[in-house]
Amino acid sequence: MSSLFVRTLREDPADAEVPSHRWLVRAGYIRRAAPGIYTWLPLGLKVLAKVERIVREEMDAIGAQEVRFPALLPREPYEATNRWTEYGPNLFRLQDRKGVDLLLGPTHEEMFTLLVKDLFSSYKDLPLSLYQIQTKYRDEARPRAGLLRGREFVMKDSYSFDVDDAGLQASYDAHRRAYIAIFDRLGLDYVIVKATSGAMGGSASEEFLVLAENGEDTFVRSPGGYAANVEAVTTPAPAPVPFADAPAPRPLPSPGDTTIDLLVVRLNAELPRADRPWTGADTLKNVVFMLIRPDGTREPLVIGLPGDRDVDPKRLDAAVAPAEVAPFEAEDFERFPALVKGYIGPQVLGASSPSRIRYVVDPRVVTGTRWVTGANEVDLHVVDLVAGRDFTPDGVLDVAEVREGDPAPDGSGPLTLARGIEMGHIFQLGRKYAEALGLKVLDANGKLVTVTMGSYGVGVSRAVAAVAENTCDDKGLAWPRALAPFDVHVLATGKDAAALAAAEDLAAELARHGIEVLLDDRKASPGVKFTDAELLGMPTSVVFGRRLADGMVEVRDRASGDRVEVPVAEVAAHLVALVRGS
Repeated sequence: MSSLFVRTLREDPADAEVPSHRWLVRAGYIRRAAPGIYTWLPLGLKVLAKVERIVREEMDAIGAQEVRFPALLPREPYEATNRWTEYGPNLFRLQDRKGVDLLLGPTHEEMFTLLVKDLFSSYKDLPLSLYQIQTKYRDEARPRAGLLRGREFVMKDSYSFDVDDAGLQASYDAHRRAYIAIFDRLGLDYVIVKATSGAMGGSASEEFLVLAENGEDTFVRSPGGYAANVEAVTTPAPAPVPFADAPAPRPLPSPGDTTIDLLVVRLNAELPRADRPWTGADTLKNVVFMLIRPDGTREPLVIGLPGDRDVDPKRLDAAVAPAEVAPFEAEDFERFPALVKGYIGPQVLGASSPSRIRYVVDPRVVTGTRWVTGANEVDLHVVDLVAGRDFTPDGVLDVAEVREGDPAPDGSGPLTLARGIEMGHIFQLGRKYAEALGLKVLDANGKLVTVTMGSYGVGVSRAVAAVAENTCDDKGLAWPRALAPFDVHVLATGKDAAALAAAEDLAAELARHGIEVLLDDRKASPGVKFTDAELLGMPTSVVFGRRLADGMVEVRDRASGDRVEVPVAEVAAHLVALVRGS
């Protein structure tokens, strides 16, 4: 410890929002270089290397082969797949001294595809799985939570190449098994959930989420085993409703009722129902956003949904990607006078209407359903507006918030919500990138066929934070043995030279057995050493203190807090057995 490049801190970093960020900085594992960019210090780098080793071993076990691409990449391949544009402001773009466009790689589908195209041409060369562990760069608008949401991060990305869909499924299943093995070895409490493919494209998609109260991802589960990221939840649409006997729409003067709550109060006061009170679910809320396409063009989008629901921003972002969503500002209302703020109704909306404003609805807004909604006039709503009779949407967009107790799409029971950290994502990409870049091989009949691909990512640097998040306590980090920078932390706390000499002897003996040891030989008080040991989080610590005169030392377990006294003569064997699990 006296020569280790580490400095522990007694105060939390000002920008720390989650425990893993706080403790990794305070314990001297990482150091902030800029927003969303961190320097790895020796302790942190040792943990990162152990995560990488586990990932490599499990990828190698399924026959995947490691390569390494540059981080600085040419523009042309990303132009071919349109991702130079689609990535928008998240892409780090730059030019060399000759004015040639380059980018810092956010992900490497294009480069893997072109590499295989360059070297392989026959079905006999496939199946093939390649992977790399490399630093990625994405210009996050709001980097936060330390390593969990940064602009620079280490990721393992792998890609499978197969002749047909059956081969893709086999490769996908193999990667899925490898991921289960990786996350089991990392000691993470995780779930596998259905996910959206988003801008990546492809069909089947699953995420590996680590359970965490501070996780950025919300997911759902049902008693019957359904599990999905909230962005991937599909809302079961009710059956169409007969509307032959529905009355004609009628106006409802509603001065000042620009919110659903105010409208419901008026309905119950002026038009009371015989069967039950009016609720927000009887109203059709029409929410307007501005979509910004990757090429910069802007388009209004109005979403109709039951008034007791709100649009979930993450579900909306996933549904409209690669476009981005922006608020609809006052000047936008001036440009589109058909949209009357607070009183928007679907009667004047739709791509075929004079306004030509695109209008999509929640799956619950089915033909025949009757709604109270805006009349497109200030201080006026309309009652008994019937879907399919009085308005026809351009399509369905399932982006309303998902609630606790909502039915699972597969009928397996009510949903419960939880939060997690995305640690892995696997996709069946299909032929999107192979077609864009011309990756074809000759099949057994001598015919050119387009290769089908899978894409599989693990957040390697994020895993360091996720493990820390799952294992830390109010005193600091508490690493599982598989990832700890050192197996044993030896503390010499006695006032005389005997304690340090005995501690050095133990450290040397453990090192001969291949045990990684951190020896606290500093001239610091016992209190400082104990505090730092808890902060640094090695799984086992040994204290040479007052009881050394009686031939005893104390062995502490960081995770459980258990303490046992062991004779000095037996402590080396005790620790070797403990570390090796015997």
